[in-house]
Amino acid sequence: MRILLCVHVYAPSVGGIEKSTSLLVEQFCRQGASVTVVTQTPGGQVSPEYEVVRRPSLRALRALARKSDLVFQSNISLRTLLPLLFCGRPIVILHHVLSRREDGSLGWQDRLKRALLPLCHNLAVSQAVADEIRAKVTVIGPPFESSEFTVHEETSRDKDIVFFGRLFSQKGCDVALRAVALLKEAGICASFTIIGGGPEMPALQRLSVELGIADQVEFRGFMPQGVGRELARHKIIVVPSVWRETFGAVAVEGLAAGCVPVVSNTGGLPEAVGPCGLLVPMGDAAALAGALRSLLSDAGLREKLLAGRDRHLAQFQPQTIAARYMQFFETVLAKRPPQDRHRAQRG
Repeated sequence: MRILLCVHVYAPSVGGIEKSTSLLVEQFCRQGASVTVVTQTPGGQVSPEYEVVRRPSLRALRALARKSDLVFQSNISLRTLLPLLFCGRPIVILHHVLSRREDGSLGWQDRLKRALLPLCHNLAVSQAVADEIRAKVTVIGPPFESSEFTVHEETSRDKDIVFFGRLFSQKGCDVALRAVALLKEAGICASFTIIGGGPEMPALQRLSVELGIADQVEFRGFMPQGVGRELARHKIIVVPSVWRETFGAVAVEGLAAGCVPVVSNTGGLPEAVGPCGLLVPMGDAAALAGALRSLLSDAGLREKLLAGRDRHLAQFQPQTIAARYMQFFETVLAKRPPQDRHRAQRG
């Protein structure tokens, strides 16, 4: 199978979409597909297994499509979708997020994207995303880097709570700090590690001082290596987002490292943790403190929640996820009219 994979941002850019897309590309190649990646991110080649074409002209983009059996968009982008709509190849779109403005409104680009979805085959990373798509859609969760976060050897869990992610206001790290302060008021002096960087770091550092918990909080910043091992030193990972996460890869990664996830009960986060974590109302520091207190004081509860970890994580292994995509692609290609199949074979 020849796949033209279009993704607006890609390596060397770093982010959730870039990471999960890279995992898929690697697995597609290992499962026998020939993959060409098209991206608007400048840079060079990232792997000898596949070609990366950066910022191609419209003519070059169409030529790449004609040489492929199928076009796969990892997140919808009008820049590549519009020129390829009538290229004679089926188009599959993976929705990581639902297109809208930061304030929740719809711009003309968002409305156009939604109007085009019935012309394509649609996938979503979670049921939370699928529920908002007004077109036929299949849910396939994202892959996670299991080798990076799964710690096989025995690790001393000498720390209590960890937050891992970009420090933006939507991520709710301030809610976690307030929860740790409430625990202190209740006589529980829990350690709290914050891994990640972002514009909210100075404000969060000030807040930890104002709450009187600065001596309990460690800001690790961005960690290019060793994140899995560091997570494995903690008992609990918190994902207290104050907006609707479309999935929650951080919760899966923390779970792989042996942490019990405590997450907001909205969006795709409940799907990410499954039966292995606790859910709390979004933005509710008191509820978060209550969940943390239960887990910190009850090792049996932590063990009970982690009992189904391997079974839950198995569905997000990169090779498993990629195989589901390949099966979906085969189904899409099998539905093409015979004349389109012959045209594709001629390239």
